[in-house]
Amino acid sequence: MLLQRRRPRRGRSAVRLAIASAVALVLARAAFAFDPFVVRDIRIEGVQRTEPGTVFSYLPVKVGDRLTEDGASEAVRALFATGFFRDVRLEVEGDVLVVYVEERPAIASVSIVGAKEFDEETLKRVLRDQGLGESRIFDRSVLERAEQELKRQYLARGRYAASVTSTITPLERNRVGIVLTIDEGEVARIGAIRFVGNKAFTEKQLLEEMRLTTPNWFTWYSKADQYSREKFAGDLEALRSFYLDRGYLEFEVQSTQVSITPDRERVELTISVREGEQFRVSGVSFGGTLLGREAEFAELVALKPGDVFSGARLTESTRRISDRLGQLGYAFANVNAVPSVDREKREVSFEILVDPARRAYVRRINITGNSRTRDEVIRRELRQYEDAWYDANKIRLSRERVSRLGYFTDVRIDTQPVPDAPDQVDLNVVVTEQPTGNVTFGVGFSSTEKVILSASLNQQNFMGTGKSLGLNINTSKLFRTVAVSYSDPYFTPDGVSRSFDLYTRTYNASELDLGDYRIRSSGIGLRFGVPYTEHDRISFGMVAERNEVKLGALAPDRYIQQVADFGESANALLAVAGWSRDTRDSALIPTRGRLQSASVDVTLPVGDLRYWRAIYKQEWYYPLSRDYTIALYGDIGVGDSFGGVPYPLFKNFYAGGIGSVRGYYPSSLGPKDTEQLLSGGTRLVPLGGQSRLVGSAEFIFPLPGTGSDRSIRSFVFLDAGNVFSDTSIDLGELRYSTGVGLNWLSPIGPLKLSIAYPLNKETGDRTQRLQFQIGTGF
Repeated sequence: MLLQRRRPRRGRSAVRLAIASAVALVLARAAFAFDPFVVRDIRIEGVQRTEPGTVFSYLPVKVGDRLTEDGASEAVRALFATGFFRDVRLEVEGDVLVVYVEERPAIASVSIVGAKEFDEETLKRVLRDQGLGESRIFDRSVLERAEQELKRQYLARGRYAASVTSTITPLERNRVGIVLTIDEGEVARIGAIRFVGNKAFTEKQLLEEMRLTTPNWFTWYSKADQYSREKFAGDLEALRSFYLDRGYLEFEVQSTQVSITPDRERVELTISVREGEQFRVSGVSFGGTLLGREAEFAELVALKPGDVFSGARLTESTRRISDRLGQLGYAFANVNAVPSVDREKREVSFEILVDPARRAYVRRINITGNSRTRDEVIRRELRQYEDAWYDANKIRLSRERVSRLGYFTDVRIDTQPVPDAPDQVDLNVVVTEQPTGNVTFGVGFSSTEKVILSASLNQQNFMGTGKSLGLNINTSKLFRTVAVSYSDPYFTPDGVSRSFDLYTRTYNASELDLGDYRIRSSGIGLRFGVPYTEHDRISFGMVAERNEVKLGALAPDRYIQQVADFGESANALLAVAGWSRDTRDSALIPTRGRLQSASVDVTLPVGDLRYWRAIYKQEWYYPLSRDYTIALYGDIGVGDSFGGVPYPLFKNFYAGGIGSVRGYYPSSLGPKDTEQLLSGGTRLVPLGGQSRLVGSAEFIFPLPGTGSDRSIRSFVFLDAGNVFSDTSIDLGELRYSTGVGLNWLSPIGPLKLSIAYPLNKETGDRTQRLQFQIGTGF
């Protein structure tokens, strides 16, 4: 744009100030001189994108000012400092100051080619932080800095051979397009790790504490032989903890050296350490405000006089004391251990300073994140109340109870001080909801068997009330089920639950060549549940049931006898009772705790049947670390008759398949009967049994490449189990299987996948290797 104000000339000859570069700018005063004059007008020329007003705002000279040689130099310097212009020139026409500028080009686009280690948007964000981005002024020095920063990003990932080449393409309207071509090269692998100065522990022992390692048979998968700065820093901290936990109080890493081979593909690490002496604990004392609980605090200290010092045990001791103070209402307690070192005796004593601060009570509990779930559904699970003393135990229990609802993928309770009230805190309960309604589809595959399909429609948190409503439909050829259930977990304000069930279940053995018969059970039930501790609940109720048996021409002899004993239909009225205990930290992704349940069904002296059935199930989770968990599952069931009436075969237990002994065909294990075929041959068909024993062990770990994402977990497992013809259990008849599997809380619902291999298949056993189940949430 051109801003021009015409004024009459005064006859003064034009004086030109030419400054072509920053060096010329410095010499401007010496090279060009002119008589000072009063500026009557200012004209800007050469601008294309920049508004003249922007130039005026940076120009230190105004109309009416007296322009001197120093003022002219300062004006040129100020315009150059904006970074907008490649050249600035001042001219004087009479008493008019003419500012000629040449703008730097603008960046029209920035493209990145060849990036695989990082996604393109991450790298563009790095470039923008360096000042290189679309619509910004192009500056070659900024481009060079951006190139170096990209290289640093790759160096941090161990890619020392990475290179960045930039291509600048001029475009119309004084713009440029920039293309950054990245050659990532190979990740530098570790050729050797050496230690200098270690005496107490061998190099092999120290290497076991590090995640980084030299190449071995497993590093193709773990990538532990690929050097990165972050991993190395983490390993150095692990070494410090290792020595500190073994009494080396003054251990330090003196220096580290990272050597790169000329081809930039191999790295050699040298770690120089100073171990110092091993220290033992000479004594532990207490100071500060102890609230008369010094003896109680002393019991919580994991270090005793004479023990080898351990940093981990000291940290655990101060945490225990802090937690105990939290249980007493001291939300902001400070517990610090101050060491006193005797180097001659190689002993260290500690004074644990306790500052409980003020005892606090909870002013308000705020709940956020529950867009669907009503506040009362969460609040009724809380054991920390408003206007009550702060209690860390009750807060922990509250978080666990809300997690066990199964409505949320994450539950967090944060403590927030109340401004100007040192004895008050607010609790913020932050939940992340997951879809509690789901349509689930299940399918199993075998190279020799048919496809099994199932579906269910459930709403565990109906309209956000915490009540559950479900419709389960199993359309498989073997099991066909239609079941409607409704449960209100807080039928009374004290937490007594009430549930209704209406169902019809069909076991059609003939469809999958498991026998020429069909069993249909239909019933209606009413149950109540009563909590009597924070973790325990008992239940009781009544179920009215009708069972029908339809036999084919080739039905097994035992089912023919069953119909002879009871007829094609038999009715029963059952009293049901149960107990459950749940101490898991989460219902969705448990990592610690235990779930146990026991139930007993007994027929009343009404109807045709006389039998009882008892079932006990347990799940036990033990965390080995933050990412690794061991899980043990058990299921035992026993049933028998009384009153001289035979035990009904349609109440038998079954085993085999997903949720039981994986690797074997569903419901195919246990006693079998011989059935005649129309072709004249025979076949074995499973009958189930009066008792069942199933157990499973799983080692659960993150899926490689997913970090610590708990929504997707992989596992290896060992299953064992079988069913038996009577109430006796023969451990020698157990079937075993092993394999790998995957659990994923996917965007379309929970997915389970397992690949199982039977370990002791016997003649007549049928197998099924691959099984998966997937659902979709709503």
